[in-house]
Amino acid sequence: MTLNTTRCLILACGNTLRGDDGVGPWLAEWAEERFRAQAGVRILCHQQWTPELAEEVARTTSVVFLDCSVNSEAGVVGMAPVEAVNFSPAMITHHLGAAELLGLGLEFYASLPRQAFLLTVGAGSTELGEQFSDAVKTALPEACKLIEETVLKLLGLPQQPERLSL
Repeated sequence: MTLNTTRCLILACGNTLRGDDGVGPWLAEWAEERFRAQAGVRILCHQQWTPELAEEVARTTSVVFLDCSVNSEAGVVGMAPVEAVNFSPAMITHHLGAAELLGLGLEFYASLPRQAFLLTVGAGSTELGEQFSDAVKTALPEACKLIEETVLKLLGLPQQPERLSL
């Protein structure tokens, strides 16, 4: 059974009231503007990834997850492929990671995106506040460029030099 209806899903998470944790929602807003006219791109942003999102993930051809990382050095942008983890009932919690969402999509909808990537930006601070750390502010152009390149590649479209705008 294949449910793929969206060509590329951009799925962000983060809390805009916790400093650098808001980088996912910020990047989702940027992607909304960048890919507004691009058919087949769907952008969703939630404070956290929950089991209900497994259906959205299962319905897409490719997915790019966006989040901050407290395990990376502040401002370091990373992009890595994501593989589904095997389903276990313990996975059904209030907050899931990218691999768990893929696993739930496979278990409940018998479908996986052909390609899945996780873009992270290392958090400098997740203290209360709406401002990004200097390291994350500096990393935003690199993160946007990587999102743009990845989505265009997933859609099979040519790169558009210097189209990037913040």
